Amino acid sequence: MVNSPIVLLTDYGLQDTYVGVLKGVIARIAPQASVIDLLHHIRPQQVRQGAYALWAAEPYFPDGSIFVAVVDPGVGTERRAVAVESNRKYFLAPDNGLLSFVIERYGVDRAVVLENPAYRLSEVSSTFHGRDIFAPAAAYLAQGVHLEQLGMPIDPRSLQRLPAPRCDYQDGVWLGEVLHIDRFGNLITSLSAERLQIGALPQERVRWRIAVGNAMIVGMSRTFADVADGEFCAYVGSDGLVEIARRNGNAAIALQVNLGEVVRAWKV
Repeated sequence: MVNSPIVLLTDYGLQDTYVGVLKGVIARIAPQASVIDLLHHIRPQQVRQGAYALWAAEPYFPDGSIFVAVVDPGVGTERRAVAVESNRKYFLAPDNGLLSFVIERYGVDRAVVLENPAYRLSEVSSTFHGRDIFAPAAAYLAQGVHLEQLGMPIDPRSLQRLPAPRCDYQDGVWLGEVLHIDRFGNLITSLSAERLQIGALPQERVRWRIAVGNAMIVGMSRTFADVADGEFCAYVGSDGLVEIARRNGNAAIALQVNLGEVVRAWKV
């Protein structure tokens, strides 16, 4: 794990000192570690959105990467701070379901509770475990400390899980949900193109109907330029999921859609 990158995902935003302090703690312990900011604008307390972001980004990082994921509305309560090895990578996070989608994809090789005082700050606040527990543990991992040294092993089956992203088929209609809204206002849904068997042939794509909010989109586009300026389109995004956009506009604002909104898809 020496020289492994430390990857940060939080709901801290960038207008406060929190992210910088995480990096400062890491730099004191592992000054040679590479620190990558994956995302700090998960919506506050939106654990499910954070779980999606980890799931989407993890495949593009090398083996040995150390993810520090902090979306933690239960900070200071009895919820556990955990470290998990999965798919030859390490994930440090509150045990609140944040790791659910990664675990569902790969399973768990090992898991421990972050409880060894030697690998956290000397004083642990009740509101900033990112600084006091997760960042130090990640830095020590990057320095070559073994996972088992961070705390006692736990049964992976005891880890908290969120319900799987919705992708249900009922009465001829696929039902999904909005998992993420990016900075462009594009709606990333839980509808898997592979599971829906959305093909590449134009004659197949034109048969699809996608409904969300007060919009019903006819046909699947290949890219944004397939529709006129200001029109809505549905397409298969880079993660293999159905996405909905407004060309040169913000679909989320125009449709007044938020996270968790139901999305429907069917063929005619």
